[in-house]
Amino acid sequence: MSTTNQPRQITIFDTTLRDGEQSPGCSMNLSEKLEVAQSLADLGVNVIEAGFPITSVGDFQAVQEIAKSVSGATICGLARCRDQDIDRAWEALQHGTNVRIHVFLATSAIHREFKLKMDKQEIIRRAVEGVKRAKSYCDDIEFSPEDAARTEADFLCEVVEAAIQAGATTVNIPDTVGYATPAHFAGVIDNLMNRVPNIDQAVISVHCHNDLGLAVANSLAAVEHGAGQIECTVNGLGERAGNCSLEEVVMAIRTRNDYYQVETSINTPRLVPTSRLVSNITGMLVQRNKAIVGRNAFAHEAGIHQDGMLKEPTTYEIMRPADVGFTQTDLVLGKHSGRAALTDRARALGYHLTDEQLEAVFEDFKDLADKKKEVYDGDIAALIEQRNTRFVDQWQIVSYEVQSTSGQAPSATLTLARGDQQHTTSIDCGDGPLDALFRAIEEITGTTVVVRDFRVQSASRGKDAQGESTIEVEHHGQVYRGRGVSTDTVEAGTRAFLNAINRIEVGTNKNTT
Repeated sequence: MSTTNQPRQITIFDTTLRDGEQSPGCSMNLSEKLEVAQSLADLGVNVIEAGFPITSVGDFQAVQEIAKSVSGATICGLARCRDQDIDRAWEALQHGTNVRIHVFLATSAIHREFKLKMDKQEIIRRAVEGVKRAKSYCDDIEFSPEDAARTEADFLCEVVEAAIQAGATTVNIPDTVGYATPAHFAGVIDNLMNRVPNIDQAVISVHCHNDLGLAVANSLAAVEHGAGQIECTVNGLGERAGNCSLEEVVMAIRTRNDYYQVETSINTPRLVPTSRLVSNITGMLVQRNKAIVGRNAFAHEAGIHQDGMLKEPTTYEIMRPADVGFTQTDLVLGKHSGRAALTDRARALGYHLTDEQLEAVFEDFKDLADKKKEVYDGDIAALIEQRNTRFVDQWQIVSYEVQSTSGQAPSATLTLARGDQQHTTSIDCGDGPLDALFRAIEEITGTTVVVRDFRVQSASRGKDAQGESTIEVEHHGQVYRGRGVSTDTVEAGTRAFLNAINRIEVGTNKNTT
């Protein structure tokens, strides 16, 4: 714990767009990535890792566009310690105002032997060369010894010292496989602080995975022992069990400022809107009892808790709901509400709409307001996300008719449009109305998939609430996600399935899924 009077500033490095997007089914298109990046900047994130440019055209374009258009945060691109990776990262970042190149190379014995087939001296040579090449492009360079938590202590010190001497301004210590425990990880940071002679010339960062459920605890232990940057993701997204959760680690620091005596620049009332945005875009639902941003995070059902809360909120709440962005009011809009009211509410929910997007969403809003009396925040978010996931020149629903009777096979007639052409088919088979419509979509589009997950939930309150459907399908070994909303749940499911098919076609043709 720090003993200084002035709180130490901790850099928040968000990797939702890079590591978070690697979660199966969480891929985002370019417009979605730009939306998330702007929301992260509004949240007060210091560094946004926008992608891994060499891995695909889509990742390159995302890093390039985010570096050009998003201000208020450092934009970072990931690269292996390979010349072509580093050159590609700089090509994507070069037009940005405030950018960072993040290079990495595995250092643990198991990675050296089985993945890289390199000895220690070759690892150090490659790391130094990688950092120097990145440094020739920009001043802000981060180096990560991958699987640092399982790397021998002496060798880790040697690699870190060499990377700093080569020009690294941040040295990230990843617990790549979520193996560490808080005491173990604190020891790793202590070892570097005490034994690396030039450690004061770089910021120590930590990147913890959550395989044992310890990512937040390990990150906090590292901060307590001198780390100055935490790498994390919104809602804890990431490979396998995910990463350190941004909202949890930030609120732990804020709530226990008396102990850690550090602070962040995060605008905490933006946590819930940002969490909802990322959840809507990725289709990864936030569990109700998740800390900080779950629906039940501030709910009290036990009688003794309710009694205490009525008398004094701090008896059972260590944070106020408003501190993280929960509000007691859910603004209701209706058919007489104008563009200004819709724009203000969209901004409050974490969305930035262009004039063209606003016009399109406003049309959808008016149509919805004619169908239901009151339009809630959840409805607005669903409308915006539906617009964000539409694809130009791809398949659109023109009309459908479906009949389903108990004990008989359903029948469906579906018409889809693509450009100026319409295609119609009829199906007399399936397990239900949605299965019949899904089969009709496959027949018209010529794309066959396996449905891995299908969920329908209410987007807001009331019997007339929109149904929000999320579907995950597999096509040629790849997982794709689709979303659809409508007051008609059959239509919502059909839209979600067609949205997934469109993503497959965009990914196949343009590599931008």
